[in-house]
Amino acid sequence: MNDTTGNKEFGLGVASAGLAYIFWGILPLFWKLVDDVPAGEILAHRIVWSLVFMLIILAMMRKLPAFSMELKALVRNRKRLIGISLASIFISINWGLYIWAVNADRVIEASLGYYINPLVSILLAVIVLKEKLSVLQTLSIILAGVGVLVLTFSFGTFPWVAMMLALSFAFYGLIKKMVQVGALIGLAIETLLITPFALLFLGDVHGASSSGGGAFGDSLNVTLLLLLAGVVTAIPLLLFASGAKRIPLSMVGLLQYFAPTIKLIMGVYLFHEPFTSAHLVAFVCIWLALGIYTFTLMRGWQMKRSVVVSKGV
Repeated sequence: MNDTTGNKEFGLGVASAGLAYIFWGILPLFWKLVDDVPAGEILAHRIVWSLVFMLIILAMMRKLPAFSMELKALVRNRKRLIGISLASIFISINWGLYIWAVNADRVIEASLGYYINPLVSILLAVIVLKEKLSVLQTLSIILAGVGVLVLTFSFGTFPWVAMMLALSFAFYGLIKKMVQVGALIGLAIETLLITPFALLFLGDVHGASSSGGGAFGDSLNVTLLLLLAGVVTAIPLLLFASGAKRIPLSMVGLLQYFAPTIKLIMGVYLFHEPFTSAHLVAFVCIWLALGIYTFTLMRGWQMKRSVVVSKGV
């Protein structure tokens, strides 16, 4: 690959991944459009229509045979099947809690959760994968802990929404790393595994009253929005998958802060949620922690690049 082609690929990767995180950042605007619908019902529709849309995308990309082969391989491997099933549970918890947080006017706390997530992932890697922490990484986790403690002592309540979002997504990422299924096919399989439960839930919702419960079909606008839940789930994932394979992990790690930053700005200035001095101190601690974490990522990438160049010479 020549320099021109390499630069184009890198630029395309940054643009694709950046757009994915921007899309994830503005997603609260979509969930606010259906805030009259219970979070559980929105989640169930998101799961079902995500599966439908992902199957359409896989068919268009001619990846249905690969999807079928991966599914058969998972069925034959009990450990991987359990792993991907757990991944589907964790991502469902994350999706459901996030939708609830947005519609309960807790966007700022949700943004805190996604800021904390990379640091929780480091901690899980140490505990589960037995990876070693550097001094700087240890400092970043301590700073994040200080930020959480500031909020806890200031308001007298633990920021459980933020921590649950961070933990559920971190566990999801950890399991995906261990199972190693591609992003697109992985999401299709995860939604396939959880869709029967979503359909049972929706069936129960629609049969809950003699007049027929549930928001789907109640009005054209709400019905279309619930159908689009699958589209808004898949589009950023497609962009991310396209970008992540073209740029280094350190660059992905840097771009991921777009999403919680956009959420934070919207929570403060668009949704007018309270942002106190305690929030500011906590977020400064988290931002410092993330700055240190990003520095270690960038330094690690540069060191690896230097080794590759020296070997090439």
